Amino acid sequence: MTAQAHSQEPSFSVLDSIKLILAAALLVAGLIGFYFYAEYSLLYRTLSVLGIALVSAGLFFTTQLGRGFLAFFQEARAEVRKVVWSTRQETIHTTLIVVVMVFVVGMVLWLLDSLFLWLIRLLTGQGS
Repeated sequence: MTAQAHSQEPSFSVLDSIKLILAAALLVAGLIGFYFYAEYSLLYRTLSVLGIALVSAGLFFTTQLGRGFLAFFQEARAEVRKVVWSTRQETIHTTLIVVVMVFVVGMVLWLLDSLFLWLIRLLTGQGS
């Protein structure tokens, strides 16, 4: 994104505000309806909630805020494509190093704990 895009404040029109409120109201109504019509099949209730969620999402993405979200996710996806991922061999090698180091540190901490326990028993005269 350019510096100009960052410096612009998002401007919401009245129509965008109405769309956002309507999208939120649709979602809430769909969830209320899901539980209100509990006597109907779960399949039908789930499909109706999914349909309402799709309509609500479509309404949301027609607003300035929704277009901003879409632009953000498109840019994020482009950045993920630029990442150089490690190979399988590098991943296995790194994982083995981590496992070995965890084991070594665990052994060192166990030995220190045993040493401190022995010293405290020696100093307090317990366990003799």
